[in-house]
Amino acid sequence: MPLRLDAVDRRIVRELMSDGALTNVALAKRVGLSAPPCLRRVRALEDAGVIQGYTALIDEKALGFELTAFALVGLHNQAEQDLRSFENRVLGWPMVRDAYMLSGESDYILKCVAPDLTAFQDFVLKELTAAPNVASVKTNLAIRRAKLAPGVPMSAPDGD
Repeated sequence: MPLRLDAVDRRIVRELMSDGALTNVALAKRVGLSAPPCLRRVRALEDAGVIQGYTALIDEKALGFELTAFALVGLHNQAEQDLRSFENRVLGWPMVRDAYMLSGESDYILKCVAPDLTAFQDFVLKELTAAPNVASVKTNLAIRRAKLAPGVPMSAPDGD
């Protein structure tokens, strides 16, 4: 069951999703609180697991990662131990930035970033398809990103 947030908590979450580098003073001003109660609320949201951490959004291409690709992975076996084993292997692959277990035709989708097509192909051939229990891999190259919206859609019941 989702945690119930009041309007101020929702404003705090929206502001931090928009700019996680806000100082507490700036955040407090934006949400209409003084700094100490704002910090208490942020800490409570962190303690409750609503806010799991803070990170910077990175332009992959600016750092030399020209290729984004998605790999749909099918496994031979889907027993829990086999799923965990594959997930543990995924954790060790730096090129894989996001991984989701799926329902349907494929078992996992992996979002990968690579410097170029050759590096991605090497990963697919030498690591991914060679991994134990991997039955199939289908890849798709991203042409461009049409949307990036980290977090969740937040609307306030009071319309702000």
